Amino acid sequence: MCKRGFNQRPELLVNTFISEITAQFKKSVQRKASSRSDQQCSKPAQVPCDVCTGTKLKALKSCLVCLASYCETHLEPHHRVTGLKTHQLIDPVDNLEDRMCKKHNAVLQLFCKTDLMCVCLICNASDHKSHDIVSLEEGCTGKKADLGKTEAEIKQMIQQRQVKIQGLKESVELSREDAEREIADSVRIFTALMQSVERGQAELLQMIQEKQKTTEKQAESLIEELEQEISELMKRSAEVEQLSHTEDHLHLLQRFPSLNIHPHTKNWTEVRVHRSSYVGSVRRAVAQLEETLSKEMKKLCADLELMRVQQFEVDVTLDPDTANPFLILSGDGKQVKHGDVKKNLPDKPGRFTYFNSVLAKQSFSSGRFYYEVQVKGKTRWHLGVARESLKRKGQIVLNSTSGCWMLHLRNGNEFTARGNSDVRLSLKSRPQKVGVFVDYEEGLVSFYDVDAAALIYSYTGCSFTEKLYPYFSPCNNDWGVNSAPLIICPVSHSDQTNH
Repeated sequence: MCKRGFNQRPELLVNTFISEITAQFKKSVQRKASSRSDQQCSKPAQVPCDVCTGTKLKALKSCLVCLASYCETHLEPHHRVTGLKTHQLIDPVDNLEDRMCKKHNAVLQLFCKTDLMCVCLICNASDHKSHDIVSLEEGCTGKKADLGKTEAEIKQMIQQRQVKIQGLKESVELSREDAEREIADSVRIFTALMQSVERGQAELLQMIQEKQKTTEKQAESLIEELEQEISELMKRSAEVEQLSHTEDHLHLLQRFPSLNIHPHTKNWTEVRVHRSSYVGSVRRAVAQLEETLSKEMKKLCADLELMRVQQFEVDVTLDPDTANPFLILSGDGKQVKHGDVKKNLPDKPGRFTYFNSVLAKQSFSSGRFYYEVQVKGKTRWHLGVARESLKRKGQIVLNSTSGCWMLHLRNGNEFTARGNSDVRLSLKSRPQKVGVFVDYEEGLVSFYDVDAAALIYSYTGCSFTEKLYPYFSPCNNDWGVNSAPLIICPVSHSDQTNH
């Protein structure tokens, strides 16, 4: 350490300060070397040096002449040796053999546009002599334009699939909402039904208990009466026993007539407490419950169905250009009635000239829609939907065949569905407000008694191929008997909540 010479063995000493500095310096050098080695080592995604033995360092360049890849150290001769300086160096790539012509073992430097393939110089001079040959760079230019189109198409395909995914997610979400709504409705309905069952059971138990209480009270009253007679008889028995032992003959003869007990006692031979009969009680209670549940289920299901269709409420207004000249429309387009006097109106193509009818401004060619019409105070009316091509001029037959799906009231209580053949309907009560629901894709037209939450009639299996318009006819006034208007009214959400 001190580099001094000694003739004999000295007592050696160590400069600890210098020694520690030296040790720290060695460690620092080792760490730097290790870090540099780690940085240069080839990783799985990198091209390794073909010359390195042992640990492969990452390649800095690949040589198209040598068909080898070199790290920084082994690349140095290509920068120094004159013969190697002319070699074509590129960024490091794998499989350099793929860049060589299999036939001539030469570098692929040209592109044949005729055969759409890369070729070497020998190929150009022989097999592809008369072909359209360009450089690789020029060949790439055209292909990059094609790649741009391909990329745009791929992006469009990706976008379409992303839109599809979004649509599927939305469908799942809507399905989840439908399922949650269905679960809530089923819980509400079954809870109401279970409450009806519990009420039926409670009423049956109450009836049995009341019968038993009546029996107990009757028995208690008879027992009390019997106990009173027993007490009285015991007194008489004591008197009889006392007289039987008396020696006073006069007293015995005087008291004996009063000992007759029969006028003061009751004949209990036929008296009994009748047991309450419960035979058939459960059967009758179950039968009554079954009837109640049947009515309750119909009512709950009808309420639920009306709530469902009311969700598709649309705003409907009357179209004056289609109204028969005898009809009077309100300013807001929500009411129509017969005016008895024909107005002088332009004969537009869409105007009804024979029937006292009018269509809505709104048309529907897909989906579902619902609206409500007040018919209170009327003895005749037509309501429904009509296709766009329905004949408006002259006398026609209004039914589903001609393109009008409607409900008809006449004589105050005669309801008819005008299909291929008329269907007479029997209703428990006359509706004051009628709901009209259409499912275009399903081919369904339904009419509801809104206040009773009851389905009146449904046209099913209809084939809709053109626009549908809500259809209204207040019919004639009938000398004032049918003068009330048809009124398009908004859905009452309070009623919906109650349902």
